[in-house]
Amino acid sequence: MHARSGRTVRDLRRENRTAVLRRLYFDGPMSRLTLGPATGLSSGSVSNVVAELVAEGLVEEAGSVDSAGGRPRTLVRITPGSGFMIGVDIGETRIRIELFDLALTELARAERPLSSSGPRTARYDVDLVVAHLRDGIAEVLRTAEVPAELLLGVGVGVPGIVARTPEDGAVVHGQTVGWDAVPLERLLREHVELPASVPYWIDNGAKTLGQAEMWFGAGRGARSAVVVLFGSGVGACVVTDPMGPGRALEWGHLTVRVRGRRCRCGSQGCLEAYAGAEALLERWREAGGRPPEGADEETALTAMLAAAYPAGAGTGPDATALAVLEETAEFLGAGFADLINLFQPERILVGGWAGLQLGARFLETVTGYARAYALRYPASRTGIGLGTLGPEAVTVGAALLPLVDFFAQGGRRPETEPAPPSPAWQTALRDRVSP
Repeated sequence: MHARSGRTVRDLRRENRTAVLRRLYFDGPMSRLTLGPATGLSSGSVSNVVAELVAEGLVEEAGSVDSAGGRPRTLVRITPGSGFMIGVDIGETRIRIELFDLALTELARAERPLSSSGPRTARYDVDLVVAHLRDGIAEVLRTAEVPAELLLGVGVGVPGIVARTPEDGAVVHGQTVGWDAVPLERLLREHVELPASVPYWIDNGAKTLGQAEMWFGAGRGARSAVVVLFGSGVGACVVTDPMGPGRALEWGHLTVRVRGRRCRCGSQGCLEAYAGAEALLERWREAGGRPPEGADEETALTAMLAAAYPAGAGTGPDATALAVLEETAEFLGAGFADLINLFQPERILVGGWAGLQLGARFLETVTGYARAYALRYPASRTGIGLGTLGPEAVTVGAALLPLVDFFAQGGRRPETEPAPPSPAWQTALRDRVSP
């Protein structure tokens, strides 16, 4: 049966369920009475949808509030334990796997370090990465005692460009980590012991970071933003729709010096060759600095910052480390200026484990360079700050990928291959992040 607009009755029911779930997710607990104006649905439609969702266990009662002269109103909320998502960050120093309930409460975590020694291609050996994911996913489900059948999906943030093919699903092109058209989705389906109905959502790690910060972090309320990810390398995501998925940018491979340092992508003069954590440590070593022997990148970068900005009274800075970092601040400022001139965002947000460490020390200096190099008008309208979700933001954003689709389907569990999130879902959420 079709409604006059061409949508079927089933479509309308799904949209009504999506509207109620979305409001309860972001604004709940709420009463049935307040859900009507919040969703634009009639009181009868709200009652029917809530009754369905309660019967299915997706929604539960959550106390009551007094009404003006009438009976107390019962509040309802999404049941946190009615579904679960796994978020994965295939980072450049470790793989992090986290299990969340519908309230995005972390229930379990597994981490697998990636070796800092040997050739990069060995560190990112595809079979090794898939084995880490297989074991880590099994571990978090076992730790939290969550049946795999209750998973809404597995979201994975990866370093590189993600394409999709009918045969293999998500295929990763990660030039800097030696991945050339790796059919990651197919490999996970073949090796990870999950029900065939559980969907995988695989996307660029900077995009998942961007989605998390826009929904729940420092991007809330912004109409547009660029979220930059600093780890061993450098990436970015530009967001022009607050609830949209954003667009990954290979910003780290913007040329900042013609015929400059050799980048790990094979080109010369890339921003990543100067500002990524791996390159920073190499430059410190080349200038005569002494990073801790055998330390991983995170530990070594912490040591470099401590040397350049000593905390103890009477202790002078390591001049070599400080000079390298000051030069890096200018390169970053120039890179931020390019983002400002190209996209004129309302905000630039810095995230990633290295970005949070570096930003805490010299973001103000970087901002000064950015404003000096950018056009005055857009620079005056762009705020630059740190992300607020911490180094785990990529896994949070990855876990949101299956959640978006679950709500877009009206809270129906996946039974077939996932489809891209509907534009209607993104439009429906837009008011949530409006100032």
